[in-house]
Amino acid sequence: MKAIPCLGWLLLYLYMQKNVILASTSTLYGEEYLAYLLPAIKKLFDNISEIIFIPFARPGGISHDEYTHRVSVAFSKIDIKVKGLHTYKNPGEAISQAQGFFTGGGNTFLLVKQLHEGGWMYLMKEYVEKGIPYLGTSAGSNIAGVNMQTTNDMPIVYPKSFHTMGIVPFNLNPHYMDPISGINHMGESRETRIREFHTQNDITVAGLREGSWIQIAGSDIVLRGNLPARIFEKNREPYELPAGSSFHF
Repeated sequence: MKAIPCLGWLLLYLYMQKNVILASTSTLYGEEYLAYLLPAIKKLFDNISEIIFIPFARPGGISHDEYTHRVSVAFSKIDIKVKGLHTYKNPGEAISQAQGFFTGGGNTFLLVKQLHEGGWMYLMKEYVEKGIPYLGTSAGSNIAGVNMQTTNDMPIVYPKSFHTMGIVPFNLNPHYMDPISGINHMGESRETRIREFHTQNDITVAGLREGSWIQIAGSDIVLRGNLPARIFEKNREPYELPAGSSFHF
């Protein structure tokens, strides 16, 4: 058997520690915030008393404190305390000592800009790869991919880099929507936009429909929920990945 270099072993070790949920959305129609995900969240943060919430994706209309309070109410149902990263005098130190992370939805451009400017994007990646549990919804899921270039959001700000944590070796498109039969809208569909992305890039994209999430436990990356994901690969027709299936690309 060919020996794996020390660095290779280290990377394999880090990869196998991941404990992650990446959800398409935080809220399903007619339900309370995070309600459909709470059973999975409870397992993700098992034996954890407090997590750090990253509220930076919200561009306005709700303050970081208000956003964190909303998360706190949901997490109180599973007896976990929540503290916003924005409240720490030294956010980098807080990340290094965190029991768990949750990054919520909003605008991915704004989120990525602030994480890079603070120096927290790759610091958080480091600890997630060591096994600190991570929950992402919407924009918080986008930043787990290779880059943020398949987000649905408008570029309301300009981050210094589009590169994100790379927790999974592909990109995500949360809130993925299929064309609606009988609607004669001639604008670009999500599939059209992702095909455009593949004219310039060779990164697989997972279109996550509402109510679906990706679970990473050790080396396994599995689609959860009741709906399939739409998978896009360069120079290949899109295909469906059934719920319960593993990602192998």
